[in-house]
Amino acid sequence: MITSKSARYENQMKEMESSFILLGFSDLSAVHQGSLSVMFLCIYLMTLIGNALIILLVTIDPLLQTTMYLFLRNLSVVEILYSSVSLPKLLDIFFSGDKHISFLGCAVQSYFFYTFGRTECILLALMAYDRYVAICIPLRYNVIMTRNLCAHLSTIALIGASLESVGQIACIFSLSYCGINIINHFFCDFLSVLGLACTDTFWNQVFIWTCITLFAIVPLILILTSYIRILSSILRIPSKTGRIKALSTCSSHMTSVILFFGSGIITYLRPKSSLWPERDKFLGLIYTVMTPMVNPLIYSLRNQEVKTAFRKLKNRHCL
Repeated sequence: MITSKSARYENQMKEMESSFILLGFSDLSAVHQGSLSVMFLCIYLMTLIGNALIILLVTIDPLLQTTMYLFLRNLSVVEILYSSVSLPKLLDIFFSGDKHISFLGCAVQSYFFYTFGRTECILLALMAYDRYVAICIPLRYNVIMTRNLCAHLSTIALIGASLESVGQIACIFSLSYCGINIINHFFCDFLSVLGLACTDTFWNQVFIWTCITLFAIVPLILILTSYIRILSSILRIPSKTGRIKALSTCSSHMTSVILFFGSGIITYLRPKSSLWPERDKFLGLIYTVMTPMVNPLIYSLRNQEVKTAFRKLKNRHCL
């Protein structure tokens, strides 16, 4: 009997050592967790519906077949996949109370999370370049920004991000982990996982931050460079109406960039403080949960062509 209990205990310990525990928002009261679960479920459904609607409108409306909207459609696809990596598990934690995630499950979640996150960084940079060509060299826009170029660049972005994530995940999950692996986050954040390793992680961190520089910081620099040139061109437009019109074509994209990169920079590039561990989780909600939901609203509410396409679709459905 004692042997049987000992064997069960050993099996439980092995299972715990081969898995991670996502704390999520377990420090909150049951009432607050219940409210959050309903809110996140509504956010997830809004994310799926909003981005699916953008994909549908761009696909069926001939007026939205320019590269700007094709990039937007690709971004919406990525947003659906990006939010689907972390939100279902978070909802499962709320509804079932099961905080465990297997070692392999954590690696797979991290892989897809950072693949789609890096892809979004590159797509936002490509969309900034598209606006740069449209405003700074408009006479060559149709020659430079073709449908084929949009498809090729988007594919390269996904493949590049995928390969980078393979290296990053191999770098993290090849390490030795011991004891009860508790992650104080709602998804398998690579820095949180790396902090649980039993071995020295200096070179692993060097590799990871190199990847971040190439696939997040460089796209941000390209975005800022594009907008510096765009603003310079806009300021040279003689009429105030022309300047406002040119700037309005960039406002939605600039809002998305600020939300996505702003929250990411505050999360990963600021000095870490052990005094407010919950702050990282709430900042993480902005770029993992809120941005995928609000992007369709940003691009639909502030874009006349998208609103026109939606009205046409609604009228066609009513008829």
